[in-house]
This record gives sequence, structure tokens and C-alpha cells, in this order.
Amino acid sequence: MKFKAFKMDGLGNDFLIIDNRNQKISLNPEQILKLSNREKGIGFDQLIYIENSTQADAEIKYFNSDGQMADACGNGNRCISDILIKEKNRDNVTFKVNNFVHTGSKNIDNLINVIMPKPKIKLSEIPVTNDVQNNPFLIEINSKKLKGHLINVGNPHIVFFEKISDEKLKKIGPIIESLKYFPDRINVTFADIQNEDNIDINVWERGAGKTLACGTAACATAYIASDLKLTKNPVNIHFQKGHLLIKINSDKTMMMTGPVSEKKEIEVSL
Repeated sequence: MKFKAFKMDGLGNDFLIIDNRNQKISLNPEQILKLSNREKGIGFDQLIYIENSTQADAEIKYFNSDGQMADACGNGNRCISDILIKEKNRDNVTFKVNNFVHTGSKNIDNLINVIMPKPKIKLSEIPVTNDVQNNPFLIEINSKKLKGHLINVGNPHIVFFEKISDEKLKKIGPIIESLKYFPDRINVTFADIQNEDNIDINVWERGAGKTLACGTAACATAYIASDLKLTKNPVNIHFQKGHLLIKINSDKTMMMTGPVSEKKEIEVSL
């Protein structure tokens, strides 16, 4: 099987994008896992399908590199916004992800804005098991207790306000992701507050592993930090290849602003 697709990234968080509005390509988990392999395949963090929609300019479906469906992807949303803005030749576009219709736009600095949904902080909405009674939640990993803040920003996150090395994250990230407390697994973020305007974060994404950037992790961190009055609103969330500006709106939705790469057309062979 051969088909055309796109590669694109937001701050290094990279995607294979398949436009299904005039074709029907459906990859199974094994095919996604094969293609996502960075040594033997194309290499990507998430697979994105662009579908037709009667409620918006398009409907978007996400799959993690392990082949499992993902609920949300902030940097993916910004890449899709850029594609649709150029395609429609409009200042604003809309696209549906699950039950939420996002709005995407481009600012005067050619950065891409996207509106993310209001977070959920009820434990039942994360979701977690009945073993979890408090938020923040104390967990013990390798004899060390960590205080994690639980939040759902389209997908579940646990945020720890402390610094971590890449090596240590690669060791404990998959352990925390798959703890028994998280029935749908969980995204793991370690946030290092630099000052009231800037936070450095390091992310282990469920189903994708350590990624160079994660838009929903940026939103989760910014929301919790603002709620705890640790930082200002808006705040810059820094990754290895740049930063996202996260602004919490009055209705608790969030605007995420940052750069995206140019899309590159490729031919995929399976």
C-alpha cells in the first residue's frame, strides 16, 4: 500500500498527517507502530487523520505512536490550524476533536493560536481509581514520595513541580504512566518554575514516551501553576526547542500560542 501524507511538527513534537477528506486510509495499531519507529520507519509522536465534518472545517482524530487512539494533542491542533488557515485562506478556522470544537488562528507574528477546552479537575473526570482520594496525590517511586497534581485537559495529566533529568524521566515516566491508579494511563509532566513568567517542563507522554514538546502538558502546567498562584497568567512554557505561551481565559478555556513547522509532503509505503 502506498499513499501520500504530510510530516509536520510543533517545537519538535512531530506528526504523520493523513488527509482523509478525499481518500480513506485506515492504519491498524501494528502499522502505526511500524511507521512511528524512528530507526526503521518514518518516525513520529502521533498520527493525525483529517476527516470531513458537518460541524466545523474538519474533524481530527489522533493516535499515539503505540497505535492507540489519543484523546487530544495541543501541538497537533496548532499544526492542523496552520494547514486549514492556509487552505481556506481565512484568519480563523474550526475543527472538531471528540466533542470539542477548537478555534485556530494566526497572529501578527505568524504564530498559531488555538483554543483548548476548560480543564477538568474532578477525580472522576481524570479518571483515577477509587484508591485516589486527594488532589494533589502523593505517590511513591523508588522510595521517593512525589506530589502530583491531577488534571484533564482533553487527556489526563499528572504534574509534579520539580526538576528532573531526561535520564531519570525515561526511567520513572513509564512507571508513573501505567500505575494502577490511572485506568486510562496518564501523561507525566515535571515542571521547573524559573520565575512568575516562565516554566521549564519535561514530559513523558502516555503511548508516545518522552517527547520534545507537549501542548496539553503546557496547558495542564500553566493552569495548575496559575491556580496555585505560582506564576502569572499568561505564562511561557519552555521546551527544548522553544516555548508556548498559555493564556487562561475568563471562561477557563485556554489559548495556546506558538510556532509550527512547514508541512512536508511524503509518500508512505507499507
